[in-house]
Amino acid sequence: MMTAFRSGSGEQFQLVESYRWIPDYGIGYRVGVDGVALLLIALTTFLVPVVLLASWHVEAKVKSYFVLILLLETALVGCFAATDVFLFYVFFEVMLVPMYFLIGVWGGERRVYAAVKFFLYTLLAGLLMLVAILTMYFRTKHGAGTTGTFDYREWLKLDIPKATQNWLFLGFFIAFAVKVPLFPFHTWLPDAHTEAPTGGSVLLAAVMLKIGTFGFLRYSIPLFPDAAKTFAPMMMVLGIIGIFYGALVAMVQKDIKRLVAYTSIAHLGFIVLGLFAFTSQGQAGGVLYMINHGLSTGALFLIIGFLYERRHTRLISEYGGLRKVVPVLAATFLVAGLSSLALPGLNGFVSEFLVLLGTYARHQAYGVIATFGIILAALYILIAYQRTMQGELTVEANKSLTDLTMREKFVIGPVLAVIVALGVFPAPALRVIEPAVNRVLVRVGQVDPAPTLSGATRSGK
Repeated sequence: MMTAFRSGSGEQFQLVESYRWIPDYGIGYRVGVDGVALLLIALTTFLVPVVLLASWHVEAKVKSYFVLILLLETALVGCFAATDVFLFYVFFEVMLVPMYFLIGVWGGERRVYAAVKFFLYTLLAGLLMLVAILTMYFRTKHGAGTTGTFDYREWLKLDIPKATQNWLFLGFFIAFAVKVPLFPFHTWLPDAHTEAPTGGSVLLAAVMLKIGTFGFLRYSIPLFPDAAKTFAPMMMVLGIIGIFYGALVAMVQKDIKRLVAYTSIAHLGFIVLGLFAFTSQGQAGGVLYMINHGLSTGALFLIIGFLYERRHTRLISEYGGLRKVVPVLAATFLVAGLSSLALPGLNGFVSEFLVLLGTYARHQAYGVIATFGIILAALYILIAYQRTMQGELTVEANKSLTDLTMREKFVIGPVLAVIVALGVFPAPALRVIEPAVNRVLVRVGQVDPAPTLSGATRSGK
């Protein structure tokens, strides 16, 4: 797929397939990819083998576990590739089932509570989106006895009054805000992350949360451009609140897995900020941030999984001084952590810089305020590293820990390699992203005051 995709093509979607499914209701199996979907599918298909290799410790119902991981992968890829909105909704809801069982069967002590909470939050929010989808479908019918369509490309041609756009935008907004999750729709996330098995946590943080931000960019903004401009200030404020809330709450966590869960709220706040800044740099940075957050947070959850398998505890107080006995594990933790806090030279820096630059170009106050979130990110990551890896070995059980095995190095090595590669050379990814985000900006009628990304990329060769 990556080699067949042509980044310079003027087509909105490439690698398109279309088949009749339920023709009486205008439903079809329609799939295709733009630059955004392509990279998110690449992220998904890259991380699933990593997750499968990291799941060697699963002993109960092994076959079912791996089947559910593959079913989740299918639903995630389907969400990114669907160009039929009904098909997208089917995949959007289907993905809840494997994740529900992954948390509920292979999770921690409070796994049933976390699984039910996750399922109910996301299912109910999705039902509101279904109402909006059906409303759009009936707007494509041209009289009694005619057949409407769920084809996304046909929906883009509809002329929808602004007042109606506002209500439809909110219908999609609730579903995607819960999936992101945006503050204050976030309360299911820490429990789900904390109780999920390592593989479930990686895919939940790295890919599943991106369905929400992808949904904003693919559906909410292009389909309802007037409403998107109306609600953009609200979205940016919620993003900034998420940045500070997630960072501050992360700093006081005693459970290291819960700490990383709250950092996701902060990082996704940056993504939402970039998407609704309505600049090419902001939106391209937001899309690249989706990929980079998936890599850095996925790496952190893998490393926490390695620690948990050795000590069977996630309490930060049970660690300390581990650098002396597991130096390779400590080094991988440091690289993943520095990627998460956006150190120059690693992948997180490029996307965060573009988000802030694009936001400042059109909304200076929001850009300045969000910049202070970088300081908090440095604090919670460095505090976590200091308390677990630095200092003296005070817990007797930690003195006999083994360093990363060859299997664990094969798991974490490719992820760290991509983290470094995207930090050093992000230009190919940005070239793929730029045409897709520029189409979105055309839909909302925004003239970008910042330099084009393609020009910046060419000059940076």
